[in-house]
Amino acid sequence: MIQFALFARLEAKAGKEAEVAEFLQAGLAMALNEQSTPIWFALQLSPTTFGIFDAFHDEEGRNNHLSGPIAQALNAKAEDLFATTPTIESIQVLGLKNESAPA
Repeated sequence: MIQFALFARLEAKAGKEAEVAEFLQAGLAMALNEQSTPIWFALQLSPTTFGIFDAFHDEEGRNNHLSGPIAQALNAKAEDLFATTPTIESIQVLGLKNESAPA
C-alpha cells in the first residue's frame, strides 16, 4: 500500500509563472522513468503558486526520489524560477483511491 508521500510548494518569481508551468510539465517524463514513484502530480494552486505531490510504496522510494533527477532539476532551476526556496514536506498517506487515467 502507498503510505509515503511528499508535497513541494513552489512560488514562482514574478513573470516566471509560464516557465514554472513548463518546467513542471516536463517533469512528467522524468517521473515516468522513476520506478519507485507510482504517483506524481504537478499542480498549479494559484497564478503564482505551484506544487508537486508524489507518493511511494516505502520510505526507500521516497528517499530515492529526493535524490533523483526531478529533485536535481528542481535544485538547478530554483534560483532562476522561484521567489522563495521550495518547501518540501514529508507526509503520510492515510487513504487512497486510484483509478487508471484514460489513455
